[in-house]
Amino acid sequence: MEQDVHTEEHLKSSALVTDIVIGMSDGLTVPFALAAGLSGAVQDTHIIVVAGMAEVAAGAIAMGLGGYLAGKTELEHYQSELKREEWEVDHLPEKEKEEVRVIFEEMGMSPETQALIVEEMSKDKKKWVDFMMRFELGLEEPNPKRARHSAFNIGLSYVVGGLVPLSPYFFVDSPYEGLLLSSAITVCCLFVFGFFKARMTGQPPLAGALKVTIIGSAAAAAAFFIARLFTQ
Repeated sequence: MEQDVHTEEHLKSSALVTDIVIGMSDGLTVPFALAAGLSGAVQDTHIIVVAGMAEVAAGAIAMGLGGYLAGKTELEHYQSELKREEWEVDHLPEKEKEEVRVIFEEMGMSPETQALIVEEMSKDKKKWVDFMMRFELGLEEPNPKRARHSAFNIGLSYVVGGLVPLSPYFFVDSPYEGLLLSSAITVCCLFVFGFFKARMTGQPPLAGALKVTIIGSAAAAAAFFIARLFTQ
């Protein structure tokens, strides 16, 4: 008799998903608001295209740099805490053993089991330090290439997202016509992006889609009417 095999499904590559969400959400929203604002202020789509592409380039670099610095900071923080934990294991072993014992006590293990595990773990410094990093400090060792990967992923996602609201302006002569097409395309993309973003992060998909769509649309509408107000 065949037994049913239970397969656990977990979100993989959460760091990649996070990078894409960060880059794409800003990439769809900021150039969309810029293009909308310029559509209410100028009569030449060429100006909107040039300004929009400049913003996409600058935004991608800035966002990518932010991702790189965040990745480097995470790695440096881990390495700093690792050195501190190694020093404590070398110079304060009894204190560290007690901390290990308390962790297993909170897991509901018996005093005998706690003592046995503590003694066995203290024989291997690396495993001991790794345990303390994970269970005392809640830190996982970051990928050494995380900063570089994050910069690339966020920057590329920003470019892809930013080209969506700008693309209609390449094919029309009227900024108003470009705005209508851009709004239709971008609102659809915001809705789809928000839907999948919510699903991947365990949120209600429809509510997530509507939230992202409303925020992006509100930013574009505000930019458009402010531009019109100051150009009349």
